[in-house]
Amino acid sequence: MSDSAARDRDVAETESVFAHPEVAPDRSAAYGDHPDQVVDFYAPRDGRTGAPLVVLLHGGAWRAPYDRAHVSPLADFLARRGFAVASVEYRRGGDDIPQQRDGGESTRASGAAPVAGRWPETFDDVAAAMDAMPVLAARELPGADVRRIVVTGHSAGGHLALWAAARHVLPEGSPWRLPAPPPLRGVVALAPIADFTVAAELGVCGGAVAQLLGGEAEFEDRAAQADPGVLLPTGIATTIVQGVEDIVVPQAVSEAYVDAAARSGEMVGLTLLGGVGHFPLIDPAADACAVVAEEITQLAW
Repeated sequence: MSDSAARDRDVAETESVFAHPEVAPDRSAAYGDHPDQVVDFYAPRDGRTGAPLVVLLHGGAWRAPYDRAHVSPLADFLARRGFAVASVEYRRGGDDIPQQRDGGESTRASGAAPVAGRWPETFDDVAAAMDAMPVLAARELPGADVRRIVVTGHSAGGHLALWAAARHVLPEGSPWRLPAPPPLRGVVALAPIADFTVAAELGVCGGAVAQLLGGEAEFEDRAAQADPGVLLPTGIATTIVQGVEDIVVPQAVSEAYVDAAARSGEMVGLTLLGGVGHFPLIDPAADACAVVAEEITQLAW
């Protein structure tokens, strides 16, 4: 596919996914005091009890303009497939956070995209939400089976999903480290920013990885706590779903993670979807979204 055709595809796919109206949750609950520390809950639309719980982490390059609203149609889609869904909000980067130039000089770049992520708040929030999830879900969705949790996320949210499942292999002394593997059925990561080295080399999302980590000077030390590509093996069943035509987070990023997992002695599933870019994975109108639901089903039931 030519570069112009790929860009045209990406524009059409982006317009499609953002054309869906926001779907209001059935319940919402806070897991902290900050306005962004909130979870939206969607009950299974068929009223079933004992439904597996899907924890959904939205993408958007860890940047503030993208919040959980844009994945609410996906949450509703999964609820219509019989899942209980918990859509997590977390603190992202905004214009109030200084940008980092390559030389380390701090600047609020005029006209630039908001900086990606907040260190350490983005990770504080995901860890806190996951730790609180069994209690919150049992209270807000009493019909959900919190013993069967699958974490899924798209793009930057895919990174966070992989990271949430790897907290027990974080370096000693990390504030987010768990003493044992989290009680998850598995992870389904959708076009995730799964390997920071490759993503940074490719300039994914306008240098978002380096921004998330606080700039080049902090990259190596912080990546040891944040890069799923080095937090292996996890011992948790993991599948990646990736569009072959994705020009936002290219296939090479997912492949690097799968290869790193193999070197660690772990097998990670990789489902490649031909003719699919970045956004159909979370677009209920796209066939790719049904594939995502099936991958979650295989881990959850």
